[in-house]
Amino acid sequence: MAAFALVAVATALAVSVDFGVKVPNLSLMFVVPVVIAGVAFGLGPSLCAAVLGALAYNFFLTEPRYSLEVKDPANIWAIGLLFLVGLITSGVAYTSGRRAAEAALLRRQAMVLQDYSRDVVAADDTETVVSLTSKALAALFHVPAVVLLVAEGKLVSVRKTAIGAELQQAEIEAALSSLAAGTVVRAGIYPAVASRFDFWPAATATGPSAVIGLAFDPDERPSTPDMSVDVVRSVLGLALERRLVER
Repeated sequence: MAAFALVAVATALAVSVDFGVKVPNLSLMFVVPVVIAGVAFGLGPSLCAAVLGALAYNFFLTEPRYSLEVKDPANIWAIGLLFLVGLITSGVAYTSGRRAAEAALLRRQAMVLQDYSRDVVAADDTETVVSLTSKALAALFHVPAVVLLVAEGKLVSVRKTAIGAELQQAEIEAALSSLAAGTVVRAGIYPAVASRFDFWPAATATGPSAVIGLAFDPDERPSTPDMSVDVVRSVLGLALERRLVER
């Protein structure tokens, strides 16, 4: 819809200009919707704008008018070149927009991690540390997050951040398995076949340890969540050890 509207505006402007004065390379006006659609809406709408722009230029601005028939071979090249430019521009615009979005995401995550580290240092007790950790994880990934506190191989408490994030027995067992093995356990993969959560252990040398759980949507799973999670679980492990020393 957005691509169609952008091309419609470009077409109206191009036709208005063409009626008033003959302007060379008027087809370049149809590149503008491709760029806007690519930056604002992504690759699909940008490609759609490229196709619609080529068709609109052919229908409204080449002879015979109001027909998709092309009599002048020069116009065939112009339409083909417009379509090719649109394809290239849509790819460049989409890539630029995606990189800008990724940079903004990294900045936001850096701010969340900075605030989390500062708040954990000022926390007075273990429950506050665990609560801050679960909230930071939810802010980082916008998915249900849980933090399990484990002492002597037994579950002590669970802090969750969303309704419906209650852990099933199979998920608790997968979390304990992650801590015992010291490895990340992925949802849907043995030994967490029935789990909705990915689990990361945050072990300590002595005293209580923790397990971080994140329930990613399979269709929207980030490609590299481990980098941010590793920072969180490192800070969490250090905070738990500090609480033990202070006791």
